[in-house]
Amino acid sequence: MAPVTIQPLYTATATSNGGRNGRVRSDNGTIDMALTMPKALGGPEAAGSTNPEQLFAAGYSACFEGALRLVAGQMKKPIKDAHITAQATIGKTPTGGFGLAVALHGKLAGVSQAEADELMHAAHKVCPYSLATQGNIEVKLSAEAV
Repeated sequence: MAPVTIQPLYTATATSNGGRNGRVRSDNGTIDMALTMPKALGGPEAAGSTNPEQLFAAGYSACFEGALRLVAGQMKKPIKDAHITAQATIGKTPTGGFGLAVALHGKLAGVSQAEADELMHAAHKVCPYSLATQGNIEVKLSAEAV
């Protein structure tokens, strides 16, 4: 599959130094955080720090909820509220390297369970994070009508 060509609308910039035990800062200073490797990966996991997987999960969940709200409007299925939880997991690949997997769980208010499932799958087809990871990592979807 050929890469998608885009017409740029916005570019986010962040710089890290020190890798998983360093620091990451956005160009506007809104993100300025220490990075430490999680204990599960043999690191110190210092209080008040984050890691690349948490940052990826945060970005993916926010982007996915935006896509969900977009498709809900297009499909004329107004949701009263939505929460998307993203779990980004890092693990070993069969070849000995490392890879990611993501689980996205939506809690959607104001729609039936069938509609919640349908909206999650529709959002997965338009979310830029979903499109970027499609065919590269496993992404599991689940929904809960509340």
